Order: sequence, then C-alpha cells, then structure tokens
Amino acid sequence: MPSAVEIKKEILRLTREFSKLTHSANRPGADPDHAPFIPGKTTIPYAGRVFDENEVEAAVNCTLDFWLTMGAEGEAMQEELAEFLGVKYSLLVNSGSSANLVAFSALTTHKLPDHKRIKKGDEIITVAAGFPTTVSPIVQCGAIPVFIDAKVKTGNADCSLLEAAYSPGKTKAVMMAHALGNPFELITILGFCQKYDLWLIEDNCDALGCTYSLPLGKAEKLGLQHLIKLAGKDSRKQEYPKIENDTLTAYTGTFGDLSTQSFYPPHHLTMGEGGAVNIIRKPGLKTYAESFRDWGRDCWCPSGKDDTCCKRFQWQLGELPEGYDHKYIYSHIGFNVKPLDPQAAIGRVQLKRLRPFIEARKDNWQRLRAGLAHLREFIEFALPTHATKWNSDGSFEWDDTGCQTDCSWFGFKITIKEDAPFTRTEVAAHLDKNKIGNRMLFGGNLVRQPAFVQLRHDDPAAMRVSGGLPQADRIMNQTMFLGTYPGLTVEMIDHMVKVICEFVEAKAE
Repeated sequence: MPSAVEIKKEILRLTREFSKLTHSANRPGADPDHAPFIPGKTTIPYAGRVFDENEVEAAVNCTLDFWLTMGAEGEAMQEELAEFLGVKYSLLVNSGSSANLVAFSALTTHKLPDHKRIKKGDEIITVAAGFPTTVSPIVQCGAIPVFIDAKVKTGNADCSLLEAAYSPGKTKAVMMAHALGNPFELITILGFCQKYDLWLIEDNCDALGCTYSLPLGKAEKLGLQHLIKLAGKDSRKQEYPKIENDTLTAYTGTFGDLSTQSFYPPHHLTMGEGGAVNIIRKPGLKTYAESFRDWGRDCWCPSGKDDTCCKRFQWQLGELPEGYDHKYIYSHIGFNVKPLDPQAAIGRVQLKRLRPFIEARKDNWQRLRAGLAHLREFIEFALPTHATKWNSDGSFEWDDTGCQTDCSWFGFKITIKEDAPFTRTEVAAHLDKNKIGNRMLFGGNLVRQPAFVQLRHDDPAAMRVSGGLPQADRIMNQTMFLGTYPGLTVEMIDHMVKVICEFVEAKAE
C-alpha cells in the first residue's frame, strides 16, 4: 500500500502532465510550448491568465492539505509582495474591488484623529474616467466623490484641476487609479496632498510593476523619506526603490498612504480572484485595514492562533463586560473579504514571474506602437505620463519636470480622431469579428453610467463634478484599448496590427 507521501507525489506528477496537455494556450507568449496561433481561428484575448504546470501544481498541493482558508501560503505571499514593492505591509483580500473598499474604510476608523478621519459628507477628489470600483467605496462609506476631468493622452487625471476641486474643511483625500498601467502625475498630486494634509490612496490595480522617477531633492521635499531610506539599504535585494544620478525611482503603489492591487485574471499576476491592500509607510493603518477585512474585529490574531496580545480575557471595550473574549470584540462594522490559501499558493508562483511579465507587457506595447505608427493621421496614441513624444526606436522624450515613468502597460490605448473616416465602435466591431479582444477604457465617463446617474437623481448632494468633463466624454466616445498581456505571441501581435491596418486603409480610400 503506497504511503500518503507517495500518493501525493504521484498526484502532483500527474497534475503537471495534465496541465502540459491541457493549458498550452495559457503559457507565456515567449514559451516555445505555447499553443500555435492560427490567424482567423485562434481568438486573441485582450487579457487573460498566463500560467503553466507550476501554478496548477501549487494549487493542487495546497488543496490536498485542505487548510483552505488563508493560512501559511497567504501569510508568505503578503510578506513577499510587500518586499517586492517596498512597502510596510501587504494584506491579501478576495479582489481588487474589496481592496479599494478596505483601504478606504480604514481611513474612516474612529481610532484616527478627528481631523484625519473620513466621515460621512467629507469630499474625496477622484477622476471621472476609469473603473467604477475605484469610486464606489467613497459612496459606500457615505463620503462624496468629487470628479475632475482626465487627459486623453495618458488616461489619467488632469492635475491642473485639483485646486479648483478642493473644498476647505471638506476635502479629506485623493483616490484615483494609475490608468492602464500608466502612472498619474505623482509629483503634482503628492504636493497637493502635502499642502492640504490629505490622504492619498493609489489604486494600483492596473499598474503593478510601473515605476515613477523624480529628482531626489523634490522627493525629499515631498516627504518620501520612507523610499529614500529603503533605497539606501545595501542588504536589500529588490531592484526598487533605488537612487541613481540624484533621481529616486520607485514602484507605483509606494508613494501614498495606502495602495491597492487586483489579481483578477487580466491583471499583472493572478490568483483567479484576489487583491491586496498595501500599507505604505504608516504601520498603524495595518491594524485598521486588517480589522475591516476580518469582520471588523478588534483582535489581530491570525486565523488559527489565539492570545498573541497575552491579554485575551483582560480587555474592556465598548459596553462589554471586562474580560470578554477579545477574539469576539468588534471595533468596526467590517467585512470578511479574505482569499483562500490555494489562491495565495498560485499567487506566490505568479509573483516569481512578475519581472518577465512586466517586460513582456512593455515589449508588446512597443511592437503595437511601431506597427501602427503610420496611422497617426487617424489614431491618437497614448503616451506615458511626463512623456512628450514617442520615437521610432522605442524611446521617449520628456517634459521639463525632471520626472519620468516606466509603464507596465495593462493595455494599448488608442483614441480615434474626430475627423477619421470611421468610428471607435466600427473599429471595435471589426476587431471582434476577427476574434481580436478589445475593451473600452472601462466605464468611460463614470458620471454618465446608470449607477451614478441614479445616485445623482436620488441625492444631488451625493456627488460633485468640479468643472466640465469634456475629455472624459471624449474617452467615453472615442477611446479603446487592445491587449498587451504576456500571453500574447509575436504572431498574435503582428496579426492585430495587420487587421487594424487593413481596416483603416480600406476606410481611408
């Protein structure tokens, strides 16, 4: 009779064989064992899971142990993600949307000083173009989103509009996303938040692996000592943050107070479903975020562990009797949004792939940009934040801020010009007909989405628009994006270019 160890070993061997036979289309695009591409027959997704037998084995191995709820794998991934980014802590959750909800909720805790606590009716500045669950937590917590316009070129907020959106005594935070893997203007937003003592929540769900560079002197003035100090540690093996030539470079998601990640399949790494809240520099925020994530409980003991405070039966909080079990004391109206341990086991394998995944996204963006460059009469192409021009050798020219961005592109964004002989919808439909995945820039102008129209109808004071939103409307009407994810092969990208070029040339005749 084989032992349990021997049976498990055989199960995992067969698991790897099964994955090799079944999931060849999900391998990295550069993998020689990737399924062959057949033009016109093979669907080219805009994004998707990229994995091989290592992730499948990790998931099965963890499932066989049958702990299931977040445990050793989850704890390890939290530490590894925090180390990769260069943040104090990372807390895993079950989605990027939950990450945004937990991060925002953490700033509503009564344990913060009154002037810093976000309360009902406080205002939060955000951008009108984007994904709805960047904004949803603001509304769900009773605060008021204040929408400003975007820039079509980058997809990010027009930061020249921040001052006009600010309301003394009401504005408490800025919460917005780095759009499609393109960092927003951190130097401007950090300065604005510093000036008015505001929280900054970076929605980094589409931007894991992006970097932002700024002059060291400006970084010091903006209070980025946590990054400067970490960059100076010789013992640290991670590439970022780093200081070179009097310039600080760090990953997005490490500049503000809190940041969020999504590990849904289209994102930079996947756990199936999953996400994370990053506590960037203030350790106390971990306790608040963890409480909201874990039912709102006051106790911070990990699942399966008791009495790490050594006073489990000595607390007296609220109107409870003294000595009430601390594991069942709730200091917040919280949630239960933890992931499963098998998901974290997958995520840990994915995290090891992250650097080549990031490079593949950059390479795929550049190949699309070069292949479509001659269509600039009809198409307005995206640029990284602070870039002023793309060059045919793949380099960029930069503005005079001294800042640069290196994008881990979530997608290849294009905007169809107003005088083009075709519309964005016609391009999208043609691509869809040719089995090429494409998407709008998420919700387009969010204030025109049914949910926000209804919100405004039910309570006109529940949201505010600062100024007009013409560029968000333009994004809504004329912008779309194609895939850059690391599962794309060279043949797939070249086919995408070919189909688009043939369509444009036919319409332009």
